[in-house]
Amino acid sequence: MMARPDTVNAIDPRTSARQLCELDIPDFLWSPGGASAGRNSSPEGPAGIGRASRLWSSLPRELADQFRPYADTMARAIVEEIQRVVPEYAQPLEGPLGEVLVHGTEQAILHCLENVGDPTVPQENWMSIYRNIGKLEFGEGRSLDQLQTAYRVGGRVAWRHIAEVGQALGGSADSLCVAAEAIFAYVDEISALSIEGYTAAQAQAAGAMARRRRRLLELILADPPASPQAIASLAAAARWKRPNQVTAVALASGSEQAECPQLTLDSEVLVDLEGPAPCLLTADPDRHLADLRPQLNGWLAAVGPSVKLSDAAVSLRWARRSLALMRRGVIACGPVAYATDHLSTLWLLTDEFLIKELSERSLAPFRDLTPKQRARLGETLLVWLQSRGSAPEIAEKLKVHPQTVRYRMHRLEELFGDRLNNADDRMNMEIALRAQRLMRTD
Repeated sequence: MMARPDTVNAIDPRTSARQLCELDIPDFLWSPGGASAGRNSSPEGPAGIGRASRLWSSLPRELADQFRPYADTMARAIVEEIQRVVPEYAQPLEGPLGEVLVHGTEQAILHCLENVGDPTVPQENWMSIYRNIGKLEFGEGRSLDQLQTAYRVGGRVAWRHIAEVGQALGGSADSLCVAAEAIFAYVDEISALSIEGYTAAQAQAAGAMARRRRRLLELILADPPASPQAIASLAAAARWKRPNQVTAVALASGSEQAECPQLTLDSEVLVDLEGPAPCLLTADPDRHLADLRPQLNGWLAAVGPSVKLSDAAVSLRWARRSLALMRRGVIACGPVAYATDHLSTLWLLTDEFLIKELSERSLAPFRDLTPKQRARLGETLLVWLQSRGSAPEIAEKLKVHPQTVRYRMHRLEELFGDRLNNADDRMNMEIALRAQRLMRTD
């Protein structure tokens, strides 16, 4: 009979098979001082996939033939004990879950028996089985706690059967020690594989949900918007409760060095940070955007007006217009701006071509002046249009001498004449001068 691996050297070599069967091997192997604790220092290398296979293959081949007739009985005993201990799996064996458990357990036992005395047995089939079990657990909405418990229970039951059968067949203590450690190495490995499958399914589901939500955001922000039926259907699939009012937020980098921020936002917020024009959509900006500012990390955010869900594209349009003015320095930011705080600016600069045309016509008398003259007279004219005050009042606002104001007003009368007395002309002049000041042009 082959010698035991060094990792089970805590058992007295003089222990008989009968005495070994009476030991609580599972607790021994899982305890801090047991055989499992020595795995990382084992000559076989660190614990991981393949360790159980090496242990099984170190046993004599004839043991597989002796144990094979007991595989079905062992599988059913394992499943029954799992269903007794883990309520989540307490379903009839004839049902779908019971069939999966029995089949999976029997396949695991047969795989181990095939591996006895044969290190060349392929591993991928049984590995895929336990990855799929992990995926199934995620699909059923369960955590991995129950599955891990089931695997441990299964390991204990398997040990009891192997110990009893091994004793009846006259197996040695050496072989039973190796079998015990192989069982629990196997439990470790199938647990790791199921975690891998569970995590993969979780990531896949998260990715699919993120794609649905990005597509939903595209439909809502489309201009014209998608049909209410299409939005309602995708909102249900994306687990997004449709609000009556929404607010769009446009985002952009404040500098070339600023990387895209990793935003932590409420699950109710629809997000697209991967597209060419990143944006958010929220139904509760006061709550959802309260922590946005410190997360931007060099980026800018412009918050559009609150609108009906069907008008979400309008909110985004004004958010993006505000963002463009922020990046030009027209709208001061720090680094979040609200479009509703800058409505007059947005209105004045809605169409810059028309503003320039208006300026050319209403301020035509400035055309032949130097830039410096235009700036001084324009500043004086705007204050006069806004206040219609006296020379001393205007001089106080401009921080100049009243006589300077009188001189400038006299010059303005020469340039504009009766247009200064026409309400429509005065309105056009004020609009043009305000817009020029915002755009920092002459």
